[in-house]
Amino acid sequence: MTDVHGRRFLVTGASSGIGLATTGALLDLGGQVTVAARSEAKARAAIDALKAAHPGAELDFLQLDLADLAAVKRSADSFLATGRPLDVLVNNAGVAGGIGLTKDGFDVTVGTDFLGPYLFTKLLLPRLKESVQGRIVNVASAAHLRAKGIDWASLTRSARGPLSALTQYSYAKLMNVLHAKELARQLGGTKVTTYALHPGLVASNGWRELPRPIAWFVKLFMISCEEGAKTQVHCATDPSLATVTGRYYVRSKEQQPNRLADDEALAKELFAWADQMIAEKLGLPPQR
Repeated sequence: MTDVHGRRFLVTGASSGIGLATTGALLDLGGQVTVAARSEAKARAAIDALKAAHPGAELDFLQLDLADLAAVKRSADSFLATGRPLDVLVNNAGVAGGIGLTKDGFDVTVGTDFLGPYLFTKLLLPRLKESVQGRIVNVASAAHLRAKGIDWASLTRSARGPLSALTQYSYAKLMNVLHAKELARQLGGTKVTTYALHPGLVASNGWRELPRPIAWFVKLFMISCEEGAKTQVHCATDPSLATVTGRYYVRSKEQQPNRLADDEALAKELFAWADQMIAEKLGLPPQR
């Protein structure tokens, strides 16, 4: 069993579902975990349950609303101000099938699943670079395989129905894979490695935005959160991956992603778009 005693993990969306299962598995291995979640009440209850199951576990809470860019910046600043080390960031939180806009006017799925995590990761990178071996783990989905490209105009309008929302989900998950790939290129020569993965079709609350009858039906064919957590725990902890970066995993094995994931020009376009949107919404000077 991998021993990660002394290593600090930050897991987003860790108060329930696959994020909670991931946190429990990391505690089993001896890790220290920051539970990042939108609801403090749910997170505190989850932390109490985790501490009861793991006496002596080191856990703390970080408020994080990925659908609000200003709030994401405040959360990252708050974590950095604690002075705590950070070895592994697990970008787990997300929604599927959402209809509506984020506070900043982005499609709710793209804003929550990609743009918020993109900013959060960028702000925490300096702390990750201080680690002996930092890792960034993006929980993507096999849904990214359905994406034929990115409809840039659709990112700033709401999905019009369940099918449109699932198309936006495929874009967001392709963005998660592109994010890991491009970061791997940019971080070459550093001690930080990146990974993207498909956890399996997991019966988590990530499907909460789908209409209830659809969500109930699809969950009949899903795996447990504990089973779904295995691949991100593998990417976050396995020593054999210490010198591997920018790859995509399914069932803890490397797999070939959508061919678009290897499109370096598309990845750079995505980063440029994200940086521009963040600068505009937060009133920052444009990046050069």
